[in-house]
Amino acid sequence: MKKMIIFDPAMCCSTGVCGPSVNPELLRVSTVINRLEINGVLVKRYNLTSNVQMFVDSKEINKLLNEKGVEVLPVTMVDGVVVKTKTYPTNKEFCEFLDIPQNYLKTTIKKPSKGCNCKGGCC
Repeated sequence: MKKMIIFDPAMCCSTGVCGPSVNPELLRVSTVINRLEINGVLVKRYNLTSNVQMFVDSKEINKLLNEKGVEVLPVTMVDGVVVKTKTYPTNKEFCEFLDIPQNYLKTTIKKPSKGCNCKGGCC
């Protein structure tokens, strides 16, 4: 399985639900990553605010930041190779980069149980 790492710009959280307004793009990315995790695909995210050492330790990220500045973030890497900069992957790109089917991103809705079929709904 391929390994994806996303290096986020400095922010207070990665969900997009903090601060004065919700960032729909951060919310989408968090949702996609949660769905991938449910399907056994692990995507690591590192935030410049809280994971500085990861940015320092990655030679490729360190080089990009020195050459292009923080405007290059977010940066997405797959198996150690930069595949996207400045924006988060689209849903289609997540699937292409990780070589996974698109149904990994779909939400499965469980139908409510009809109970035990006993008269009155309980036994």
